Amino acid sequence: MEEVNQPAEAALKPEPGFVYSKFESELQVRPDDIDMYQHVHSSRYMDYVLAARFDQMERCYGMPMAEFQKLGYGWVIAATQMNFRRPLVLGDKMTVRCWIEKFTLIGLRLQFEIDRRGDGKRACDGWFEYVMVSVETGRPSRIPDAIRQKYSI
Repeated sequence: MEEVNQPAEAALKPEPGFVYSKFESELQVRPDDIDMYQHVHSSRYMDYVLAARFDQMERCYGMPMAEFQKLGYGWVIAATQMNFRRPLVLGDKMTVRCWIEKFTLIGLRLQFEIDRRGDGKRACDGWFEYVMVSVETGRPSRIPDAIRQKYSI
């Protein structure tokens, strides 16, 4: 694994000109997702995106999180933006749509949308910036070309 020791601006610079596939996962609101206001707690939307990503990494990209771990890598969230449009409530089914907006030297920006299935209305959207890290050192690592290619569909 190669650690990256260079200015943050260079490591976060995106690659130009790529368009990546959008994938969908279907989830349902569970009783433990509900807060005291009888709708989904804001923190659960992060869980929904994470669950969808685990599903999509295995099903759509053919490289589940366990493969990253075997290679000595992991992903950490560096930043996120979540826009809450309307609440989800107990029993709602949702479509969680995710796609890679861009890769950087050490990470990627993942866009997401969460739509209620009954009426197709947007409940939440936003993005996550993930950084690949070495499990051994906990430091950012350059994304290997083989991984970048596998996720560039």
